Amino acid sequence: MTTLTTIASSRNASLCRRDKVAYARGMSNQLEDSALMLRYRDGDIAAFETLYRRHNDSLYRYLLRLSANRQTAEDVFQDAWSKVIKARQNYRPTAKFSTYLFRVAHNCFIDYVRRNKRHGQETNTDPDLSPDQGETPEQLVERRLARKRLDNALKTLPDEQRDAFLLHEEGGLSINDIGFVTGANRETAKSRLRYAVAKLKSEMVKANVTHKGIYDE
Repeated sequence: MTTLTTIASSRNASLCRRDKVAYARGMSNQLEDSALMLRYRDGDIAAFETLYRRHNDSLYRYLLRLSANRQTAEDVFQDAWSKVIKARQNYRPTAKFSTYLFRVAHNCFIDYVRRNKRHGQETNTDPDLSPDQGETPEQLVERRLARKRLDNALKTLPDEQRDAFLLHEEGGLSINDIGFVTGANRETAKSRLRYAVAKLKSEMVKANVTHKGIYDE
C-alpha cells in the first residue's frame, strides 16, 4: 500500500483514504495548522503527515454524514486531499487551515453530485465502529443506536441545513467559517444552523434520544 509520504510528494499517486499516520519525530504537536501547511508548501512532508493525522477523521465523518454513502465519502475524501496536495504551492494562510480544508471538501462534494446526478444512500454510515476504552457492551450498543437515530434525523434536513450542521458539528467551524465554506452570508449560515438544530432536536425527541453534540450557539 502506498504510504502517505509518497502520496504527498507525488502529484500522480492516489491518496489512501483511512491510513493512520504517526506524528513524525521532532514535529511539535503545538504547531498551528497554517504554519504546518506553509512548511509542507516548502517541501516538509512530515508537516503534511501531521496535518493529515489531525484532520482526516473529522473530514471523513463530515463527508460520510453529508453524503450518507460510504463510496461517495471515500471518493470525495481522496479528491479533497489530492487538491490540497496539488495546490500547496499556491497556499496562503488567509483563513484557518480547517476552514480551507472543509471549503475544498465542500466544493469537491458539490462537483461530485453534479457529475453523478444520483448517488445512493446507505443505512450503515456510522464511522464510530470501535468501542471506547472501558465502554461496556450495553453502552456501545446504546451509542451506536443513538448514532443511527441521529443519522436518520440528518436525512430529514434540507441539504443546506445538513451541510451547515455538519460543518459545525464535525468540522468545529464557526458561523462565519460556515458562511465562507458554503458561499453564504453570515445571517444565512446562522439561520441554516439554527433551523437544522431545531429540526434535529425535534426528530431526536421523537426517537426519545438525546444527542449531546446538538446545541444552540
